[in-house]
Amino acid sequence: MKILAIIPARGGSKGLPGKNIKVLGEKPLIAWSIESANMSKLITKTIVSTDDSKIIEVAKKYDSLVPFTRPKELASDTASTKDVLIHAINYFKENNENYEYIVLLQPTSPFRKDGDIDEMIELAISTKADLVVSVKETASNPYYVLFEEDENGYLKKSKESKFTRRQDCPTVYEFNGSIYIIKVDALIKQNTLSFKNTIKFEMINQKHSIDIDNQFDFDFAEFLLVK
Repeated sequence: MKILAIIPARGGSKGLPGKNIKVLGEKPLIAWSIESANMSKLITKTIVSTDDSKIIEVAKKYDSLVPFTRPKELASDTASTKDVLIHAINYFKENNENYEYIVLLQPTSPFRKDGDIDEMIELAISTKADLVVSVKETASNPYYVLFEEDENGYLKKSKESKFTRRQDCPTVYEFNGSIYIIKVDALIKQNTLSFKNTIKFEMINQKHSIDIDNQFDFDFAEFLLVK
């Protein structure tokens, strides 16, 4: 079973410029994800997909391969993660390397729990799911606190219900962006990251779901390190 870990990290970032190599806890943000991948016993190869020379330098310093420079058309803020993954898969296919699973690790999720990656890989293999994704229980339950505007501009609940207490509402999960285990055949066949055959891997500790998108998120992550 050959498993490829891909850490996508483009150079541009509007929310927090240079965030992927911004130093968090004495090491660049992307290094947290590289080290998580390198600790896995099941990942065959770890690469960083980037267009940025500084990110390439940091990635290599922390023992990740950077086999190619990502094309400019896949490095804009409109490029999809799916296209970035397909590009990497095709690159390795052209070099006679084929993988059964991709482990997608967002560099903005630094606080994964040790062992979660391998546990999710094992879950994907045992269930034959197209996607195993890390989630957290959402605080914004659509049965209770989420609303949409109707055609008249009036607010209505996103999920109509008669629940009057939050604890009575069905549990709803949201992707936390940390870990995705994707079956390569399904990705190529369906050409999408939305799969019907998807299984959750819940991260209970809220720290493990931290996703850094802006300066506030980064400052909070720093606070958690010294707490």
